[in-house]
This record gives sequence, structure tokens and C-alpha cells, in this order.
Amino acid sequence: MLRMCLQIGNKVAVLDDVLKGIVTKVDGNKISIETKDGMIFVFLASELVKINKPQHEMSKFSDINNPLLKEKITTEKTKKSNFIKDKNEIILEVDLHINQLIKSTRGLDNYDMLNLQLDTAKSKIEFAISKRISKVVFIHGVGEGVLKAELQSLLNRYPVKFYDASYKKYGLGATEVYVYQNAN
Repeated sequence: MLRMCLQIGNKVAVLDDVLKGIVTKVDGNKISIETKDGMIFVFLASELVKINKPQHEMSKFSDINNPLLKEKITTEKTKKSNFIKDKNEIILEVDLHINQLIKSTRGLDNYDMLNLQLDTAKSKIEFAISKRISKVVFIHGVGEGVLKAELQSLLNRYPVKFYDASYKKYGLGATEVYVYQNAN
């Protein structure tokens, strides 16, 4: 792997985000960057890439042989899937925490967030039924129990059986759903 030494003043971009900025502090492997709007973010050096040329000066194919880009493409393929295979059984894990569903909750009230979470759960359960996936685990957290109660109400409308998921694996905040499958 190519090790890039970042220094204060370098222009950098974040690999898995749309952030760009200037390096303001280097603390071992932790790099602080300041964006154009004055926000300071801290990333690991491996999450950043140095910008040598302005974007408009790059040709479409200039980075085709860049080792960081090649590494990014290969690690992209090995990213963790939402599907888990457990003893020849496929389990679909769905994290309903609002910060996993959208980037920002700005402008949303609790009702909007709850509806977004329930819409996600509805689409995932319908996907599981259509693709004949027999188990879905919804990770909803503990909180005040509103999402869990609404999720159970939603699940009652489908041909499923649901119960608290493994405490050992998920803690208290998850519901496991078994989807009944037709023989045909």
C-alpha cells in the first residue's frame, strides 16, 4: 500500500464522503481538516486522499492507475453486506436508527423520523417476502419503545412471526422476524 505523508496545509478529500479541506493538525494517524465553511473534522489518515491538482485540471482518466483508487475499488467490493449467512440461512439485517437511514435530521420532527423508519421497515419486509428471505433482524434500539411498538404493529399485517432478537448478539434493541414461505 502506498503510504502518503500528509502535512499541515495539504489539500485533502475524504474517501467515503463529499468533504474536502485543508489539513490543520497532524496527530499521529489522526488528521484534522478544516472545510471551506470553517468546520473542523478529524479523520484517520487512511480515510483521506491528498489532492495534488484542482479537479477541473484532471483528465477523465488521470487516476486510472492510482494505487489508492485501485485499493478503494477492491475494498468497495468487500464491504460488509446487510445479508448474513448463518448455517445455510440468509438473514437480512436492517438498522433502523435514523442516522443510518439519512445524513441529517435537520427539518424533521419525531413524527417524520418515525414514518421514515417505518417506511424503511415496510419496504425491507416486503423485499424479504418477495425474495423468499426467511429471516430479517430489525435493529431499532431501546429508547422509549415507540419504534418497537409501531414496528410490531406493522409486522402484524404480514405473514410473519416476530420476537426479540438474540440478546447476546444484538442487545435489547432488536426484533427478529421469521417470514413464512409458501411451498410453491
